[in-house]
Amino acid sequence: MRRLLIILLFSCLLTSFGCAKKTTRYQAEFLSLFDTVTTVVGYAENKDEFTSLAEQIKGKLAEYHKLFDIYNSYEGLNNLKTINDNAGIAPVKVDQELISLLLFAKEQYYLTGGKLNIALGPVLRVWHEYRERALSDPLSAKVPSRKLLEEAAKHTDIEKVIIDEEASTVYLTDPEMSLDVGAVAKGYAVERIARYFEEQGISSLLISVGGNIRAIGGKPGKRGMEAWNIGIKNPDKESPDEELCNVLISGYSVVSSGTYERYYTVDGKKYHHIIDPNTLMPASYFKSITIICPDSGLADALSTAVFNMPVENGKKFIDSIENVEALWVTSTGEIVYSTGFKDFMKVNVKQ
Repeated sequence: MRRLLIILLFSCLLTSFGCAKKTTRYQAEFLSLFDTVTTVVGYAENKDEFTSLAEQIKGKLAEYHKLFDIYNSYEGLNNLKTINDNAGIAPVKVDQELISLLLFAKEQYYLTGGKLNIALGPVLRVWHEYRERALSDPLSAKVPSRKLLEEAAKHTDIEKVIIDEEASTVYLTDPEMSLDVGAVAKGYAVERIARYFEEQGISSLLISVGGNIRAIGGKPGKRGMEAWNIGIKNPDKESPDEELCNVLISGYSVVSSGTYERYYTVDGKKYHHIIDPNTLMPASYFKSITIICPDSGLADALSTAVFNMPVENGKKFIDSIENVEALWVTSTGEIVYSTGFKDFMKVNVKQ
């Protein structure tokens, strides 16, 4: 386990509760959890105060990481891997937090018309295995056969995920089923952690887990609390501009999904990790999508679901949900905005 890194960035003066109080901006980064980089940014009177808070966040994130893990078992803990291992065998008693995640994910399945399906595990596992094989030996890179994908898809019926809230158990009635919560887990965990610390009285903090960003309040500034400035990554790695734009948020989440990080190449064509449940192939509409809304779990789920919708369908869908905005970068590089997305942009632009 890599140790926590605390980086002093700069200090400022602000007034709190009528008294002058000097606070410093600190940033902590740690690896290994959810297979990505976690960054925490906050303000504190001293390094020890911030370090304590960052360690608490790391601890809670580690708990969610273990619960939502589909690859590893942990002594004394029933997690998603335990559920998958017991498919068709027996219900598994799990922590209520895991029950809550699965209920939330089921809601998103119905909300998105099946475009977000945590029961797609068998299909995603096929793609994962082919991608890992290709990355270790690029010359042997292949695309899964249609027959293999269709066979896996026979075991992705979310109605066969039986959740007993009273008993706190989960049972997959199909022995060939497996759950994969990669499209919702990071955002859901970030949201739960943010709400916990809001209840503890934290009023200014920024948490980012692999690009799933959640702001608690704003940040201290010369004129009081100000919005956090978040850069939206440009999916075109060859562009001189690393960011498409900047958005300003307070108490909101920003989550992006794209084709530019997890992919492999076969005969010059890239195959990324966001799989359309209907075609069983990587979705081909976009290079990236960014969602802004108050709930990081919802933003994470929608960033995947909308990736699997044509842009006009996606716009109509996003506009139907209150307090949710989106930015699309199409496969041809066109940038499309939902009705209210530009209201969040640092420099407002004309339609």
